[in-house]
Amino acid sequence: MILRRLFRYLKPQSATLFLAVLFLLLAIAADLAGPLLIKNFIDDYLIPRSFPLSALFRLGGGYLLLLLAAAVFTYLELIYFQKLALRVIQQLRIDVFSHVQRLGTAFFDQTPAGVLVSRITNDTEAVKELFVNVLAALGKNSLFVLGVFAAMLFLDRELGLICLAVLPLILVLMAVYNKLSLPIFRVLRRKLGEINTHLNESLQGMGIIQALGRQKKLIAEFDALNQAYYQNTVKSIVLGSLMLWSAVDFICFLLLALVLSTFGIFTRSGLAEIGVLYAFINYIFRLFDPIKGMIQQLPQFQQALVSAERVFGLLDDPRLAPGKTGGLNPVIRQGQVEFRGVSFAYDDENTVLKNISFTVNPGQTAALVGHTGSGKSTVANLLFGFYRPQAGEIMLDGAALPEYDEKELRAKLGLVPQDPFLFAGDIKHNIGLGNPRAGQEEIVAAAQFVGAHDFIAKLPAGYDEKMSERGATLSGGQRQLLSFARAILANPRILVLDEATASIDTETETAIQNALAKVRRGRTTIVIAHRLSTIQEADQILVFRQGEIVERGTHQELLAGRGLYYKLYLLQQGDS
Repeated sequence: MILRRLFRYLKPQSATLFLAVLFLLLAIAADLAGPLLIKNFIDDYLIPRSFPLSALFRLGGGYLLLLLAAAVFTYLELIYFQKLALRVIQQLRIDVFSHVQRLGTAFFDQTPAGVLVSRITNDTEAVKELFVNVLAALGKNSLFVLGVFAAMLFLDRELGLICLAVLPLILVLMAVYNKLSLPIFRVLRRKLGEINTHLNESLQGMGIIQALGRQKKLIAEFDALNQAYYQNTVKSIVLGSLMLWSAVDFICFLLLALVLSTFGIFTRSGLAEIGVLYAFINYIFRLFDPIKGMIQQLPQFQQALVSAERVFGLLDDPRLAPGKTGGLNPVIRQGQVEFRGVSFAYDDENTVLKNISFTVNPGQTAALVGHTGSGKSTVANLLFGFYRPQAGEIMLDGAALPEYDEKELRAKLGLVPQDPFLFAGDIKHNIGLGNPRAGQEEIVAAAQFVGAHDFIAKLPAGYDEKMSERGATLSGGQRQLLSFARAILANPRILVLDEATASIDTETETAIQNALAKVRRGRTTIVIAHRLSTIQEADQILVFRQGEIVERGTHQELLAGRGLYYKLYLLQQGDS
């Protein structure tokens, strides 16, 4: 099944495959013809002690031409097999990466990043080796073995049949090895994924690890994973040494002894031809070289199959991002948001939202407040279509959310998350992600609008300043300002701020609040906040507790009600 799926990737490369196989056959033919020329030289000229120069030159020249042809055809065969493998893996990696882009947020919640990196890089590289080395070697060696047996049968049918009798023994040996080694290689690929995951988490959290002084614990955990990988590698080596090299060498010498002891008995004349003896001995050693080559490739073949299983398992993962349903193509023009009896659970057991209903009219600002874990950020996740609720509906401008095309949603909804993500590259590129068609002037205007222009202008390269991964060289507040600028540049109809001012100092927050006052005009805004001082001007405030809306109203109305919001407000006032 796995090989059949891999071979589907060969169809677009059929011309390259044809040339690779053609050059492979020519190389094998040239290689096998050499012993036949030497056999003729021995029987026709060496034994009779007849050395005509013209015949010797013909034989010598023919042998040299065969060697040259075999070298040229082998070179061309390797080149075309490399091209074939690289094109196949190039398409496979594109397919895997494209599929990952379509997977839903639920998939990434449950899959460590290191496992994904291992599958897209290490596993696809192992599949490449399957085409470059394994399949090419198996194909070449299989054809070479068949050619050797054909040459043996051509020289002497009885002895050829005796040699052919060892073939089932070789096939049984390979089948047993495959069965015993496959579980070991599955464990090896899984342990390699765990090692990558551990490395990824350790590198990303190095600051926390050093701050907590947990280096020794992390080293011990890594050592345990490394030890497990080592032990399974030793198992594969022991199994390969026993069943591949030792067993094959034993069969090779057994066959050689059998041929030498019976040579001349089964010949038609009853006399041993020295040339035939030489050719058979030559072919026996040539026979076991490709057999050893095939068996030597079995570990790589098993690893490649296991890797292909992991890659295709990722390609077959059904946890895609929720897609569009129905044939309608509504457009978000006003920006009205309505939740109708929405209930949701991430794991289908622990309900995060319970029968949530509210409406935010175009141009209004709604604030979501409450304790950590009360379900506020889940509202944003559902609004962006990252998940589908188990019950209820989410409406935008009167149309159900699943009716909207993803492109329309991403163009009309803007998000400023609590933890802004910046990509490696320059500042201009990161802000421009909000609108790829925006020019330099629009990017600068967006930065000025949110108050980010001042610190950008002080950087050595300004908007062309290069950033490290995740913008580690910038402060938390500066990263948040860039995230604001990115959202403003997109000019969304609906803007969601998820704890967007949590990493910003008071002075910067004041500047952003002034900017947001302008941003909110004519635009629907949903603000998720802990600091109640930032949402006092909201048109309505929704107070969440354990997945339910327990209070709603304006700031003054909720204070007058002396409920949960009033208690939260007093706590924050006391802290200040």
